[in-house]
Amino acid sequence: MRFVDEARMRVQAGNGGRGCLSFRREKFMPFGGPDGGDGGHGGSVFLRATLGINTLADFRVERTFKAQSGDSGSGNDCTGRGGDDLYVPVPVGTIVRDAETHEQLGDLVRDGDVLQVAQGGKGGWGNAKFKTSTNRAPRQFGPGLPGEKRLLELELKVIADVGLLGLPNAGKSTLIRAVSSARPKVADYPFTTLHPNLGVVYCGEHRSFVMADIPGLIEGAAEGAGLGIRFLKHLQRTRVLLHLVDISPLDPQADPVRDARAIIAELKKFSKDLALKPRWLILNKSDLLPPEEAERRAKAIVRSLRYKGPWFLISGATGTGTRDLTEAVMRFLEASETLKVADDDA
Repeated sequence: MRFVDEARMRVQAGNGGRGCLSFRREKFMPFGGPDGGDGGHGGSVFLRATLGINTLADFRVERTFKAQSGDSGSGNDCTGRGGDDLYVPVPVGTIVRDAETHEQLGDLVRDGDVLQVAQGGKGGWGNAKFKTSTNRAPRQFGPGLPGEKRLLELELKVIADVGLLGLPNAGKSTLIRAVSSARPKVADYPFTTLHPNLGVVYCGEHRSFVMADIPGLIEGAAEGAGLGIRFLKHLQRTRVLLHLVDISPLDPQADPVRDARAIIAELKKFSKDLALKPRWLILNKSDLLPPEEAERRAKAIVRSLRYKGPWFLISGATGTGTRDLTEAVMRFLEASETLKVADDDA
Protein backbone atom coordinates (compact mmCIF):
# COMPACT_ATOMS: atom_id res chain seq x y z
CA MET A 1 0.00 0.00 0.00
CA ARG A 2 1.31 3.45 -0.94
CA PHE A 3 2.06 5.71 2.01
CA VAL A 4 -0.39 8.59 2.22
CA ASP A 5 0.23 11.31 4.80
CA GLU A 6 -2.21 14.00 3.63
CA ALA A 7 -5.86 13.59 2.73
CA ARG A 8 -9.26 15.22 2.75
CA MET A 9 -12.60 13.94 3.95
CA ARG A 10 -16.11 15.31 4.26
CA VAL A 11 -18.15 14.68 7.37
CA GLN A 12 -21.85 15.21 7.85
CA ALA A 13 -23.56 14.82 11.18
CA GLY A 14 -27.10 13.49 11.34
CA ASN A 15 -30.09 15.84 11.21
CA GLY A 16 -32.37 16.20 14.16
CA GLY A 17 -35.71 14.44 13.85
CA ARG A 18 -38.92 16.37 13.29
CA GLY A 19 -41.18 17.12 16.25
CA CYS A 20 -44.64 15.58 16.22
CA LEU A 21 -47.97 17.37 15.88
CA SER A 22 -50.45 15.22 17.80
CA PHE A 23 -53.42 15.52 20.16
CA ARG A 24 -54.56 12.99 22.68
CA ARG A 25 -57.61 11.15 21.31
CA GLU A 26 -58.92 8.90 24.03
CA LYS A 27 -62.40 7.99 25.06
CA PHE A 28 -63.71 9.94 28.05
CA MET A 29 -60.85 12.51 27.64
CA PRO A 30 -62.38 15.28 25.50
CA PHE A 31 -59.73 17.78 26.62
CA GLY A 32 -56.68 15.55 26.28
CA GLY A 33 -54.53 18.28 24.77
CA PRO A 34 -51.32 18.12 22.71
CA ASP A 35 -49.07 15.08 23.12
CA GLY A 36 -46.62 15.37 20.24
CA GLY A 37 -43.12 14.18 21.21
CA ASP A 38 -39.78 15.75 20.31
CA GLY A 39 -37.61 14.52 17.46
CA GLY A 40 -34.48 12.55 18.23
CA HIS A 41 -31.07 14.19 18.03
CA GLY A 42 -28.83 13.51 15.05
CA GLY A 43 -25.68 11.46 15.47
CA SER A 44 -22.33 13.25 15.65
CA VAL A 45 -19.13 12.33 13.76
CA PHE A 46 -15.95 11.54 15.67
CA LEU A 47 -12.42 10.60 14.62
CA ARG A 48 -10.69 7.97 16.76
CA ALA A 49 -6.92 7.34 16.76
CA THR A 50 -6.34 3.63 16.19
CA LEU A 51 -3.13 1.61 16.34
CA GLY A 52 -2.52 -0.61 13.34
CA ILE A 53 -3.50 2.05 10.78
CA ASN A 54 -0.25 3.47 9.44
CA THR A 55 -1.35 5.67 6.54
CA LEU A 56 -4.25 7.83 5.38
CA ALA A 57 -4.64 5.60 2.31
CA ASP A 58 -8.31 4.93 3.13
CA PHE A 59 -8.96 8.64 2.52
CA ARG A 60 -6.78 9.17 -0.57
CA VAL A 61 -10.04 9.53 -2.54
CA GLU A 62 -12.20 12.19 -0.89
CA ARG A 63 -15.09 10.48 0.85
CA THR A 64 -18.11 11.64 2.83
CA PHE A 65 -18.84 10.09 6.21
CA LYS A 66 -22.43 10.54 7.40
CA ALA A 67 -23.83 9.92 10.84
CA GLN A 68 -27.39 8.71 11.31
CA SER A 69 -30.24 11.21 11.54
CA GLY A 70 -32.70 11.23 14.42
CA ASP A 71 -36.20 9.81 14.06
CA SER A 72 -39.31 11.96 14.22
CA GLY A 73 -41.24 12.23 17.44
CA SER A 74 -44.63 10.57 17.80
CA GLY A 75 -47.83 10.88 19.77
CA ASN A 76 -48.27 10.05 23.42
CA ASP A 77 -45.22 12.28 24.17
CA CYS A 78 -42.83 9.77 22.62
CA THR A 79 -39.43 11.20 21.69
CA GLY A 80 -37.92 9.96 18.46
CA ARG A 81 -34.90 7.66 18.55
CA GLY A 82 -31.58 9.50 18.45
CA GLY A 83 -29.22 8.85 15.57
CA ASP A 84 -26.12 6.73 16.22
CA ASP A 85 -22.80 8.53 16.42
CA LEU A 86 -20.24 7.63 13.77
CA TYR A 87 -16.62 6.88 14.76
CA VAL A 88 -14.07 6.97 11.93
CA PRO A 89 -10.70 5.29 12.67
CA VAL A 90 -7.57 7.26 11.70
CA PRO A 91 -3.86 6.67 12.36
CA VAL A 92 -2.28 7.74 15.63
CA GLY A 93 -0.48 11.01 14.91
CA THR A 94 -3.21 12.55 12.74
CA ILE A 95 -3.63 16.33 12.80
CA VAL A 96 -7.14 17.51 11.86
CA ARG A 97 -7.91 20.93 10.34
CA ASP A 98 -10.98 22.62 8.91
CA ALA A 99 -10.23 22.84 5.19
CA GLU A 100 -12.07 26.15 4.78
CA THR A 101 -10.81 28.10 7.80
CA HIS A 102 -7.53 26.13 8.25
CA GLU A 103 -8.25 26.07 11.99
CA GLN A 104 -6.63 23.12 13.74
CA LEU A 105 -9.40 21.11 15.37
CA GLY A 106 -7.25 18.55 17.12
CA ASP A 107 -4.14 16.39 17.22
CA LEU A 108 -4.70 12.69 17.88
CA VAL A 109 -1.41 11.63 19.44
CA ARG A 110 -2.40 8.61 21.56
CA ASP A 111 -4.21 5.38 20.81
CA GLY A 112 -7.89 5.83 21.62
CA ASP A 113 -7.90 9.65 21.39
CA VAL A 114 -11.30 10.84 20.15
CA LEU A 115 -12.15 14.13 18.44
CA GLN A 116 -15.64 15.36 17.59
CA VAL A 117 -15.58 16.93 14.13
CA ALA A 118 -19.29 17.38 13.38
CA GLN A 119 -22.11 18.00 15.87
CA GLY A 120 -25.44 16.27 15.35
CA GLY A 121 -28.55 18.41 14.94
CA LYS A 122 -31.01 18.83 17.79
CA GLY A 123 -34.42 17.26 17.46
CA GLY A 124 -37.38 19.55 16.85
CA TRP A 125 -39.93 20.15 19.58
CA GLY A 126 -43.24 18.38 19.47
CA ASN A 127 -46.38 20.48 19.82
CA ALA A 128 -46.67 19.51 23.50
CA LYS A 129 -43.71 21.85 24.15
CA PHE A 130 -45.62 24.80 22.68
CA LYS A 131 -48.59 24.53 25.03
CA THR A 132 -49.19 27.68 27.11
CA SER A 133 -51.98 29.07 29.27
CA THR A 134 -53.29 31.01 26.29
CA ASN A 135 -52.55 28.42 23.61
CA ARG A 136 -54.06 25.18 24.84
CA ALA A 137 -54.06 23.45 21.46
CA PRO A 138 -50.83 24.46 19.69
CA ARG A 139 -50.36 23.32 16.15
CA GLN A 140 -46.69 24.31 16.01
CA PHE A 141 -43.80 21.84 15.94
CA GLY A 142 -40.09 22.04 15.28
CA PRO A 143 -38.60 20.61 12.06
CA GLY A 144 -35.31 19.58 13.69
CA LEU A 145 -31.95 21.24 13.15
CA PRO A 146 -29.56 20.09 10.42
CA GLY A 147 -26.35 18.33 11.41
CA GLU A 148 -23.02 20.08 11.00
CA LYS A 149 -21.12 19.59 7.74
CA ARG A 150 -17.38 20.02 7.31
CA LEU A 151 -14.56 19.46 4.87
CA LEU A 152 -11.53 18.28 6.80
CA GLU A 153 -7.82 18.20 6.03
CA LEU A 154 -5.94 15.31 7.61
CA GLU A 155 -2.18 15.32 8.04
CA LEU A 156 -0.24 12.41 9.46
CA LYS A 157 3.00 12.91 11.38
CA VAL A 158 4.72 9.71 12.40
CA ILE A 159 5.10 9.36 16.15
CA ALA A 160 8.42 7.86 17.21
CA ASP A 161 10.99 8.36 19.95
CA VAL A 162 13.96 8.23 17.59
CA GLY A 163 14.21 9.45 14.01
CA LEU A 164 16.86 8.37 11.51
CA LEU A 165 17.99 10.94 9.00
CA GLY A 166 20.66 11.15 6.35
CA LEU A 167 21.26 11.05 2.65
CA PRO A 168 19.73 8.29 0.51
CA ASN A 169 21.67 5.05 0.97
CA ALA A 170 23.25 6.19 4.24
CA GLY A 171 22.09 2.88 5.71
CA LYS A 172 18.98 3.93 7.65
CA SER A 173 16.84 1.01 6.52
CA THR A 174 19.67 -1.43 7.18
CA LEU A 175 20.06 -0.08 10.72
CA ILE A 176 16.38 -0.33 11.59
CA ARG A 177 16.34 -3.89 10.25
CA ALA A 178 19.34 -4.71 12.45
CA VAL A 179 17.89 -3.40 15.71
CA SER A 180 14.15 -4.07 15.32
CA SER A 181 11.68 -6.39 13.63
CA ALA A 182 10.85 -3.80 10.95
CA ARG A 183 11.65 -5.01 7.44
CA PRO A 184 11.92 -2.03 5.10
CA LYS A 185 13.20 -2.51 1.58
CA VAL A 186 16.98 -2.37 1.28
CA ALA A 187 18.81 -1.91 -2.04
CA ASP A 188 21.89 -0.23 -3.48
CA TYR A 189 20.07 2.64 -5.21
CA PRO A 190 18.76 5.95 -3.80
CA PHE A 191 15.26 6.43 -2.40
CA THR A 192 14.67 2.77 -1.59
CA THR A 193 12.50 4.00 1.28
CA LEU A 194 9.48 5.90 -0.03
CA HIS A 195 7.57 6.12 3.24
CA PRO A 196 8.49 6.13 6.93
CA ASN A 197 8.97 2.74 8.56
CA LEU A 198 8.50 2.20 12.27
CA GLY A 199 10.31 -0.40 14.34
CA VAL A 200 10.20 -1.19 18.05
CA VAL A 201 13.69 -1.59 19.54
CA TYR A 202 13.76 -3.84 22.63
CA CYS A 203 16.52 -3.28 25.18
CA GLY A 204 15.26 -5.61 27.91
CA GLU A 205 12.12 -6.20 29.92
CA HIS A 206 9.87 -3.10 29.90
CA ARG A 207 12.61 -1.18 28.09
CA SER A 208 11.90 -0.31 24.47
CA PHE A 209 11.52 2.63 22.11
CA VAL A 210 10.10 3.32 18.66
CA MET A 211 12.47 4.16 15.84
CA ALA A 212 11.40 5.77 12.55
CA ASP A 213 13.30 5.25 9.31
CA ILE A 214 12.64 8.50 7.40
CA PRO A 215 13.24 8.55 3.62
CA GLY A 216 16.59 9.98 2.60
CA LEU A 217 17.00 13.73 2.31
CA ILE A 218 18.94 15.64 -0.32
CA GLU A 219 20.11 19.23 -0.55
CA GLY A 220 17.08 21.47 -1.12
CA ALA A 221 14.70 19.16 0.78
CA ALA A 222 13.35 22.06 2.85
CA GLU A 223 12.17 23.67 -0.41
CA GLY A 224 10.65 20.41 -1.63
CA ALA A 225 13.52 18.89 -3.59
CA GLY A 226 13.53 15.11 -3.74
CA LEU A 227 10.99 13.84 -1.23
CA GLY A 228 11.25 17.24 0.46
CA ILE A 229 9.25 18.58 3.37
CA ARG A 230 6.75 15.78 2.99
CA PHE A 231 9.01 13.68 5.22
CA LEU A 232 11.02 16.29 7.13
CA LYS A 233 7.87 17.01 9.13
CA HIS A 234 7.81 13.42 10.43
CA LEU A 235 10.94 14.16 12.44
CA GLN A 236 9.18 16.88 14.47
CA ARG A 237 7.63 14.50 17.01
CA THR A 238 10.83 12.55 17.70
CA ARG A 239 12.85 13.06 20.89
CA VAL A 240 16.31 12.43 19.46
CA LEU A 241 17.68 12.31 15.91
CA LEU A 242 20.29 9.81 14.72
CA HIS A 243 22.16 11.38 11.82
CA LEU A 244 23.66 8.58 9.71
CA VAL A 245 26.76 9.30 7.64
CA ASP A 246 28.24 6.81 5.18
CA ILE A 247 32.00 6.60 5.80
CA SER A 248 32.73 3.93 3.20
CA PRO A 249 35.29 4.79 0.49
CA LEU A 250 33.33 3.13 -2.34
CA ASP A 251 32.20 6.37 -4.00
CA PRO A 252 35.23 8.57 -4.80
CA GLN A 253 32.91 11.57 -5.31
CA ALA A 254 31.40 11.25 -1.82
CA ASP A 255 32.44 13.65 0.93
CA PRO A 256 31.02 12.62 4.33
CA VAL A 257 31.71 16.03 5.90
CA ARG A 258 30.07 17.95 3.07
CA ASP A 259 27.10 15.57 3.06
CA ALA A 260 26.63 15.86 6.82
CA ARG A 261 26.69 19.65 6.66
CA ALA A 262 24.10 19.62 3.86
CA ILE A 263 21.67 17.65 6.04
CA ILE A 264 22.23 19.99 9.00
CA ALA A 265 21.54 22.98 6.74
CA GLU A 266 18.24 21.44 5.58
CA LEU A 267 17.11 20.90 9.18
CA LYS A 268 17.82 24.56 10.01
CA LYS A 269 15.99 25.82 6.94
CA PHE A 270 12.94 23.66 7.63
CA SER A 271 12.51 24.34 11.35
CA LYS A 272 14.61 25.98 14.06
CA ASP A 273 12.98 23.73 16.65
CA LEU A 274 13.91 20.66 14.63
CA ALA A 275 17.51 21.84 14.30
CA LEU A 276 17.71 22.25 18.09
CA LYS A 277 16.60 18.69 18.82
CA PRO A 278 19.26 16.36 20.27
CA ARG A 279 21.13 14.95 17.27
CA TRP A 280 23.69 12.17 17.48
CA LEU A 281 26.22 11.43 14.76
CA ILE A 282 26.20 7.81 13.58
CA LEU A 283 29.12 6.87 11.33
CA ASN A 284 27.92 3.86 9.40
CA LYS A 285 29.33 1.11 7.16
CA SER A 286 32.47 0.52 9.22
CA ASP A 287 32.51 -3.07 7.89
CA LEU A 288 33.76 -1.78 4.53
CA LEU A 289 37.06 -0.65 6.08
CA PRO A 290 39.69 -2.32 8.28
CA PRO A 291 38.84 -1.58 11.96
CA GLU A 292 41.80 0.75 12.56
CA GLU A 293 41.19 2.71 9.37
CA ALA A 294 37.44 2.96 10.12
CA GLU A 295 38.23 4.37 13.56
CA ARG A 296 40.71 6.92 12.13
CA ARG A 297 38.28 7.98 9.40
CA ALA A 298 35.43 8.37 11.89
CA LYS A 299 37.48 10.56 14.23
CA ALA A 300 38.66 12.71 11.33
CA ILE A 301 35.05 13.31 10.23
CA VAL A 302 34.02 14.24 13.79
CA ARG A 303 36.93 16.70 14.03
CA SER A 304 36.17 18.29 10.66
CA LEU A 305 32.54 18.80 11.65
CA ARG A 306 33.60 20.22 15.03
CA TYR A 307 30.95 17.98 16.47
CA LYS A 308 30.75 17.92 20.29
CA GLY A 309 27.84 15.55 20.90
CA PRO A 310 27.61 11.74 21.18
CA TRP A 311 28.85 9.81 18.16
CA PHE A 312 29.02 6.10 17.33
CA LEU A 313 30.90 4.05 14.77
CA ILE A 314 28.67 1.18 13.62
CA SER A 315 27.86 -1.23 10.86
CA GLY A 316 24.17 -1.73 10.27
CA ALA A 317 24.95 -4.61 7.93
CA THR A 318 26.89 -6.68 10.48
CA GLY A 319 25.42 -5.22 13.68
CA THR A 320 28.78 -4.02 14.97
CA GLY A 321 28.28 -1.22 17.49
CA THR A 322 24.48 -1.26 17.25
CA ARG A 323 23.99 -2.75 20.73
CA ASP A 324 26.01 0.05 22.34
CA LEU A 325 24.05 2.58 20.30
CA THR A 326 20.59 1.31 21.26
CA GLU A 327 21.53 1.03 24.94
CA ALA A 328 22.79 4.62 24.92
CA VAL A 329 19.58 5.80 23.24
CA MET A 330 17.48 3.90 25.78
CA ARG A 331 19.35 5.50 28.69
CA PHE A 332 18.94 8.94 27.13
CA LEU A 333 15.18 8.47 26.70
CA GLU A 334 14.80 7.16 30.26
CA ALA A 335 16.73 10.12 31.64
CA SER A 336 14.63 12.53 29.56
CA GLU A 337 11.44 10.96 30.91
CA THR A 338 12.70 11.27 34.48
CA LEU A 339 13.44 14.97 33.94
CA LYS A 340 10.03 15.50 32.40
CA VAL A 341 8.26 13.90 35.36
CA ALA A 342 10.34 15.99 37.78
CA ASP A 343 9.42 19.19 35.88
CA ASP A 344 5.73 18.24 35.88
CA ASP A 345 5.81 17.66 39.66
CA ALA A 346 7.63 20.92 40.36
